Amino acid sequence: VQLQASGGGSLQAGESLRLSCAASGRAFVIALMAWYRQVPGKGREFVSEIKWDSGAATYGDSVKGRFTMSRDTAKNTVFLQTNSLRPDDTAVYYCALKPSIYRNYDYWGQGTLVTVSN
Repeated sequence: VQLQASGGGSLQAGESLRLSCAASGRAFVIALMAWYRQVPGKGREFVSEIKWDSGAATYGDSVKGRFTMSRDTAKNTVFLQTNSLRPDDTAVYYCALKPSIYRNYDYWGQGTLVTVSN
């Protein structure tokens, strides 16, 4: 399974950005997909996770109310709509895929950089 993340960029505080992550490969199953982010020198932070069957999403406390995760099952793609961005949202955003709820996030994308300045 390959994950291709895109949509990162540089923007001002208060602006919005939409990240995408497309999954591809042969005969794979998706149970959940997620977004994590990481600032150099710090640990990886959970951002959001979505259940593939229902579309129900959960969020980390730092992004709750500002970010929305969604999916397009026909295209095996997830999106992260990021609104009211703040400088502390600056990070490399990674998407991940879990083929079963009983497994860890086995597949990771290459990351896309989001830089927010005042």
